[in-house]
Amino acid sequence: MNTTNLHIPSNKVRDIERYFITELRDIYAEGEIRMFVRMLFEAFLGWSQTELLLRREETVNQSDLLRFHWAVEDLKRHRPIQHIIGWTELCGCRIEVTKDTLIPRPETEEIVNWTINHFSGFKNQDSKITILDLCTGSGCIAIALAKHLPQAQVTAVDISEKALDVARRNASANNVDVNFLQADILSPFTIHNSQFTLIISNPPYVMDKERAVMQPNVLDWEPAQALFVPDSNPLLFYRAIADIAANHLAPDGILVLEINEQLGYETAALFASHGFATTLHSDFRSKTRMLTATKEQTTNS
Repeated sequence: MNTTNLHIPSNKVRDIERYFITELRDIYAEGEIRMFVRMLFEAFLGWSQTELLLRREETVNQSDLLRFHWAVEDLKRHRPIQHIIGWTELCGCRIEVTKDTLIPRPETEEIVNWTINHFSGFKNQDSKITILDLCTGSGCIAIALAKHLPQAQVTAVDISEKALDVARRNASANNVDVNFLQADILSPFTIHNSQFTLIISNPPYVMDKERAVMQPNVLDWEPAQALFVPDSNPLLFYRAIADIAANHLAPDGILVLEINEQLGYETAALFASHGFATTLHSDFRSKTRMLTATKEQTTNS
């Protein structure tokens, strides 16, 4: 197949980038398209951003040119760039993502970084940290915590065996030890460790009515089971987490949750009704996207 058939002016790097912009500018912003090009050159050819700038007059072979062509066609179908290259990064961990897992967002990375910083004083190897990650998906949260808190014992739960297969591969690729458990947190299940220093979760929380404002790259390519909850019961998973935490969070432990920005106060009230002292946190976009909670201390009169 020649470059004419691909509608690419030539196999020079600068013309490949021009081809991406021409073909995709009606769908994506130019800055986003240039980011796609950088990510694809790194994934396909191992080029850094600096190399991409310095080697614009060089050419790529026909096989690689075809890969760039099909990447453009995938992007036209709103296939996420992370699916095209097969992975994304969170807190220094390379995370494989597939149609069976959510793609980690910057908000999730911010929550993981907050949690790592919270436990920074526990880095003495004698300080035991036990972690339970509910609705783990790709395993990104559990794996990042295991990597940055190496003395932690991490258990991660998900209902999807296909997602857990991805999570296990991710744990192996990042050289961390995580105990993965297939279970539905909306139904009773057994947790072998009865008390956890940290319970963390990014559960489904997007209301069905929010579908109307969501992009095709999410709606068409990411698992609905991991995203959506009924409009009539939007805190469904948080009620289950509150019950689990009431029984399994250590007295001095902490609960860390990603939440729907529209339901921050309602989520806080739910956990308060289960005996937790709660704090809402804003993310880097000033949206209420995280809740932390501890068990309220009772005093005997």
